[in-house]
Amino acid sequence: MATLKRSPLAPAEFPRMPAIAGVHLTALKAGIKYKGRDDLLLVRLAPDSSVAGVFTRSTTASAPVQWSRDVVGRGKARAILINSGNANTFTGKQGHADVKRTAAMAGRIGGCKASEVLIASTGVIGEPLPVDRIERALSRIKSRARTASWLQAAKAIGTTDTYPKGASFRVDIAGSPVMLSGIAKGSGMIAPDMATMLAFVFTDARIPPGILDELLRESARESFNSITVDSDTSTSDSLILAATGQAGNPAPKSKSDPSLKAFRTALKELMTDLAIQVVRDGEGASKFITVDVIGANSTANARRAALSVANSPLVKTAIAGEDANWGRIVMAVGKSGAPLDQQKLCVSIGGIAIARSGGRVSGYDEREVATHLEGANIQIEVDLGVGRSRARVWTCDLTHDYISINADYRT
Repeated sequence: MATLKRSPLAPAEFPRMPAIAGVHLTALKAGIKYKGRDDLLLVRLAPDSSVAGVFTRSTTASAPVQWSRDVVGRGKARAILINSGNANTFTGKQGHADVKRTAAMAGRIGGCKASEVLIASTGVIGEPLPVDRIERALSRIKSRARTASWLQAAKAIGTTDTYPKGASFRVDIAGSPVMLSGIAKGSGMIAPDMATMLAFVFTDARIPPGILDELLRESARESFNSITVDSDTSTSDSLILAATGQAGNPAPKSKSDPSLKAFRTALKELMTDLAIQVVRDGEGASKFITVDVIGANSTANARRAALSVANSPLVKTAIAGEDANWGRIVMAVGKSGAPLDQQKLCVSIGGIAIARSGGRVSGYDEREVATHLEGANIQIEVDLGVGRSRARVWTCDLTHDYISINADYRT
């Protein structure tokens, strides 16, 4: 597969991300699919680290997802092993055996049981995992090896990504300084139904597993579960949050503990940052699109309508072609089935009202909208006119490059 050019929507540079106490990163070249680049990441966690995770609800979930669900169910882990280039999905009994084997390998290095190792894989579906290559790569790890950078780690987990994705925040919990850092990968097969592609967030805060799980799910709803590139939900979607407890803060008593207020905000902002970076790297994307639906009778219906607009190939191709075809937005809202009042329905693009009261706005000048569509950041707002609930979804346009990337993905 040819090297992909960097997305025009990419951030200027990878952020500065300080180390997290209790997190050790090792990036390796295993040659699973990609040659001459890191494609394997081992994350070692301090003893007694809490973990939480949310995973794809796909009924063809990968063997790594099924394994890791059990691990996070116990609330503690000592390591995470991530490979790119092979999803180890729909690989039968051998796929499950390979997960157990690689977890045992990572456990030996991390000084823990296989059952304390989370596994994540991303790449081609249906191909056997080349476990021998992973084993050879892991055998090269030296016990005192220096930790890899977050940039190296983010690059190692990528597939069709055109840039590495990372974000970092610093907050206080009860007077103790706490760090959060996260990396993510993804650019295609993005319509998360729980979390997203692969994303890993780490903190040195001391937070019990049950509370960590609540915080993760709360933040996932309005970040990773509010993005879409192509409406396809991956078999490998995994979002992991690990807390090493090295910051020394007093352990919170509940999710609503006042000491967690800044942490909750930072976690949501970090995950939203990563999720938006995924959309900005959408395969072949040239426009970043924000869809706001207001005036709904429930948040669920607002979200339903917003996702219908964001996932519509007709809306996405119109925006790619800078065509102010607002009728496609009306179509997408209508097909969602979300309750609305046609006589109160309003559609705006770039803050310019196009339709209201059941028809086009009198005196509407398409040239203003066309100018907005020439930019890289597109705003769509729809008012359903039946309530006060709202939802926001992020997506990107659909260009011919998306077809080109996916037509030769396996070659």
